[in-house]
Amino acid sequence: MGPGQERIRSRFVKGVAMYLTGFADEAGSDLAVQIKALKELGWKNLESRNIGDKNLTLISDGEFDRVCEQVAAAGIRINCFGSGVANWAKKLADSPQSSYDEMKRAVPRMQRLGTRMIRIMSFELPGPAPLSDRDTEREALKRLREIVKIAEDGGVICVHENCNGWAGQSWEHTLRMLEAITSPSLKLVFDTGNPFHEKDVRGPEPYKWQDSHEFYQHVKDHVIYVHVKDGRRDGDKATHTFPGEGACRVRETLTDLFNRGYDGGISIEPHLAVQAHDPSITSEPEIRYANFVEYGRRLEKMVREIAPAACSPFEGEGG
Repeated sequence: MGPGQERIRSRFVKGVAMYLTGFADEAGSDLAVQIKALKELGWKNLESRNIGDKNLTLISDGEFDRVCEQVAAAGIRINCFGSGVANWAKKLADSPQSSYDEMKRAVPRMQRLGTRMIRIMSFELPGPAPLSDRDTEREALKRLREIVKIAEDGGVICVHENCNGWAGQSWEHTLRMLEAITSPSLKLVFDTGNPFHEKDVRGPEPYKWQDSHEFYQHVKDHVIYVHVKDGRRDGDKATHTFPGEGACRVRETLTDLFNRGYDGGISIEPHLAVQAHDPSITSEPEIRYANFVEYGRRLEKMVREIAPAACSPFEGEGG
């Protein structure tokens, strides 16, 4: 076991106290606004995605220095990099180099901040790729191995999100990824609200929409981090809701997690007023901010109802 692997193992085995966090760029683009929203909630962790109009990994070194100063002064911890590595904007048909470069850029920044997790996906596909499509599988896994190796060498953990990408096409795709890449630097972040956007490409067409709780039940042994979204479908129309008001069985999933002794992070990604991947969805700054804070309060209330002993305070180390 190399030094990077040993750092991963010691951090993962140690574990952290359960904590709440969120994609605070949904509260506002400016980091000062993001910090203000977290402080209003009484939270000390931030899942950082965009600062201004750029991802945390892609901002300049000078801008990153200022981010480090701001979060330190505020007593806030960046618990996860919400990166664009292998995400919905990175096509499997294109070169993977931008994802490799982003990963290499992220690792030293994570080390500086003491952040152990970076969110990744598994490349946008030109169309459905059932498990029988071995050529697409080989290419996706080849790229993921390279990304995970960069993380492993740096002593950090990639948390793969069940979003649109090769491994997000079904829970079986996800498990096949984990069987093929047996690194301590590859774990899962489970997003409760992604499955109702994604088709399950197993079986004959027309493919059905994924079931969030079914997906979770099959992958839960590998989940070390959780994103909370909720929503419902009306035919082809998807609508996001506050947690517990949709069809994604958020309460059921969190209840099972806590019954299993879960002690990781729970991150809100409301998608009510703004969505990082859809610039057409916008709201006034006051509405963005208010929705984020209200979403956090509702999730906090749900968690307290499910597991009151697990959530006092909501400020675990998060790293």
